Amino acid sequence: MYIKRYTIAAFILMALVGVFVYTYVTPETTTIDLFGIPLPALSIAIWVVVPLFVLYLASVLHFSFYGFLGSINLRKYDKDYDKIIDSIVEAYLGKKSRNHTFKTERYTLLGTLFENTTLLPMGNIVGKTNNEKIDSVLGLIEDIKSGKVVELKQFNLRIENELIIQNERNRYKSGELTAEDLLANSTKYADILKQEVYCDFVKKASLSNIEKYKVLLTKGALYAIISRVNADSFTLEFSTEELVSLMSKLELNEEDYITLSRTISHSEMIPEHRMKLFEILSENNEDATAAYLYTLFDLEVLDFVDHILDNSQVDEFQKFKAYRALKASNKHFSIELFV
Repeated sequence: MYIKRYTIAAFILMALVGVFVYTYVTPETTTIDLFGIPLPALSIAIWVVVPLFVLYLASVLHFSFYGFLGSINLRKYDKDYDKIIDSIVEAYLGKKSRNHTFKTERYTLLGTLFENTTLLPMGNIVGKTNNEKIDSVLGLIEDIKSGKVVELKQFNLRIENELIIQNERNRYKSGELTAEDLLANSTKYADILKQEVYCDFVKKASLSNIEKYKVLLTKGALYAIISRVNADSFTLEFSTEELVSLMSKLELNEEDYITLSRTISHSEMIPEHRMKLFEILSENNEDATAAYLYTLFDLEVLDFVDHILDNSQVDEFQKFKAYRALKASNKHFSIELFV
């Protein structure tokens, strides 16, 4: 209820009651003792209006008190609403460190959900939320997804944040950052981004630079390096020991070793060099034996194949044994069907 309207209505009512009593009941005056204190003589009409006025004052105080409480609760909702907007923004940004305290029960529920959620916009909803802060962030996300470089410093995101990584990736692809800029900085960029850039970097880098950042070596980077051995362009020359040392930086399984051998088969590596490499690898790691057999079959060095298979257990290398049997029967199949 609006206090101003209520006051006007109350005074009109009091005036009407006073006029009615004075006109139609009695115009006489009287005095009243209040706790033994005689009050001035006043018209009876006025004494009738006095309780109404006191009731009006009490009701106004009542309304004001609960209105004050309501305004406090409303401010809580307004503040919590602003915090919910911040929580939605942080959820879209994928921010890890979030800490909002909500004062209202309903927003506490929503806040708890948003603070433990990462949101991904589906389609372009920029400008459709009717909230400037959310629309601004959604616009930045759309720009990053489209390959643009945006400013994200104001959000204090960690370097491992997906948006930060993609934004720096966009800077790299656009030429604002060089591979050396990224690889040389050990703290400014996420490891996953540096490993990705290193995989691209090793396709043309010198051997000394490859060695300089070899802590970022991945399987993809290793395959790229191997493919350059004795290649026509961007050639790299490795000794067997250097290749073994490089491969030892990674935990490779049987499939990885076979993939390496397959990659090398498309390079210009000398066959003897290739054989020696996988011989050493198989001596150091049993998982590399299958790749050694694959290499021998690919190079048609069957004497070594026979030596390995004949000295293996019955249940070992069964696919290679089957392939050998087919070759002995003049059945010609690609070794690729058996690995």
